Amino acid sequence: MARVCGSAGNEFDFRGSGLKEVGISLAQSCAAYLRALVRALCAGLLVSLVAHAQSSASASALTPAEIIARSKPSVVLVGTFNPLATPRFSFRGTGFAVADGTRIVTNAHVLPEPGSEQASQLAVQVKQASGAWELRKVLDLSLERAHDLAVLEIGAPALRPLPLKTELPEEGTEVLFIGFPIGGALGFSHVSHRGMVSAVTPVALPAPSSTTLNARNVSQLRAGSFNILQLDATAYPGNSGGPVLDARSGEVLGVINMVLIKNTKESVLAQPSGISYAIPIENVARILQR
Repeated sequence: MARVCGSAGNEFDFRGSGLKEVGISLAQSCAAYLRALVRALCAGLLVSLVAHAQSSASASALTPAEIIARSKPSVVLVGTFNPLATPRFSFRGTGFAVADGTRIVTNAHVLPEPGSEQASQLAVQVKQASGAWELRKVLDLSLERAHDLAVLEIGAPALRPLPLKTELPEEGTEVLFIGFPIGGALGFSHVSHRGMVSAVTPVALPAPSSTTLNARNVSQLRAGSFNILQLDATAYPGNSGGPVLDARSGEVLGVINMVLIKNTKESVLAQPSGISYAIPIENVARILQR
């Protein structure tokens, strides 16, 4: 124990235990401050990382104009070519390049009947950078009528293939699609449309009565139902076989297949329903893996 004499001769105890208590209190305060500082730094780092991730995601998203510009060279005319006919090229639908760039996806229903004279004249036309169209003969094809899909094979040089996204899109996903609506009536120029995935629904929609069933409906019912993308968008004859693209990434989500008709086939042009359908691209991926 240490004693110190005061000016009046009084003695005071100056115990070490008091210093110890002050030291512990100071150490606890420092530890609490350091913990708070670490938490603040971690929180700041987390916010920074989230902001960076959001910024990166935003930067990686493409604009619709960029997606359309990149995709158009991969979208082709599908038809038949007869040098003795007028016109020599007869347009039947839209197609697009996938895989190695020599494979063209389209709808099976736009192709001529197998074994017919027109089937041997199957061809695609590719738009060159100059704006001219180049004819490419179809060398081989794979059909899957259950999903109304066809994969055509053409020769080199390969086109730029479009990337595929095989996961089903969520409802509300914004989409773009490119094709040649109404065929040659508007001239053979790429036309782009914008819409949204409004539903993922069974392809074989229930018919109100047996009189409204057709051969295509019956074939689909026999083959078994599968999911199809319902689009809040207007497609026209000529769009069939065209790619449905994710409006942010440019990946192919599906293949335009059909439109909902209000009354008669003629009303597709005069009174479009604004409802179109697309085959999910996962079905194309399975064909390519064979």
